[in-house]
Amino acid sequence: METTKNIRRIETVLKPETFTWVGDAFYTTSFIGNKISRRRMDPFFAVGYNADIHFDAREIPRGVGAHPHKGFETVTLAYKGKIEHGDSLGNHGVIGEGDVQWMTAGSGILHKEHHEKEWSKMGGNLQMVQMWVNLPVKDKETEPKYQDLYFDTMTKVPLENGGYVDVIAGEYQGQKGKGTTFSPINLFNARLEKGSKGDFTFPKNYNTAILVIEGSIKVNDDEILEQNTFAMFENDNGETFSLEGLSDNTIVLMMSGEPLNEPIAHYGPFVMNTQEQLAKAFEDFSSGKFGYLV
Repeated sequence: METTKNIRRIETVLKPETFTWVGDAFYTTSFIGNKISRRRMDPFFAVGYNADIHFDAREIPRGVGAHPHKGFETVTLAYKGKIEHGDSLGNHGVIGEGDVQWMTAGSGILHKEHHEKEWSKMGGNLQMVQMWVNLPVKDKETEPKYQDLYFDTMTKVPLENGGYVDVIAGEYQGQKGKGTTFSPINLFNARLEKGSKGDFTFPKNYNTAILVIEGSIKVNDDEILEQNTFAMFENDNGETFSLEGLSDNTIVLMMSGEPLNEPIAHYGPFVMNTQEQLAKAFEDFSSGKFGYLV
């Protein structure tokens, strides 16, 4: 660990307060947009967390029907269960434990998300995160695309005394993740065992936070965070913080990104820069320019 003056401290700690159903498949709480403003965690516009929940077996999968997005990216991280998606471009896929689906909505797309068919028939526990990552002004109209980032092929960096880091996007200890981004972003899953440790360094101005998915951790040798806790770090005073696993099979989602510092016009499923662009997004959706999806 670096000298005290370079330690990056936690600024805000949040625990889930309320959960809301998204369709009948996802029971989520949001950590950004209320006590932590969207500006404060720019470019991470939203972080929706579906804490560990059990679903009974069902022949017809629960889900969220076709809906539009434009102007940003959805990043879906699966920790338990299986999620199936489809879109108006004909793409289809499934992610399971440890996998990540990175969808660039860009100029506009329709998609739907459900529990995977065979998993739904068996039932089980579901745990996931979906974050919205804002796109820079210059990339708002980029062509929609997917990155399916599978656990087995992710960049993995070993940690001291056991455990490792899944580098989804960005770079850790000189090793880069396979995910590509439109602005500088680091997205990791730190998988810790009891006693395993890691130091993490991000530029002072990058908005940085962690979410304890499983287990418990000690931050900077002094602050203990339990499962389902979201912690945002301060900016400008330090760059490096440490994590230590206090239990086996601990998982910590880590996000850090350079703020875009650009105008935001947001309503529902669209994140644009001006009210005129927002009105045009609704017009394009209504006129079928996002395609069609049943």
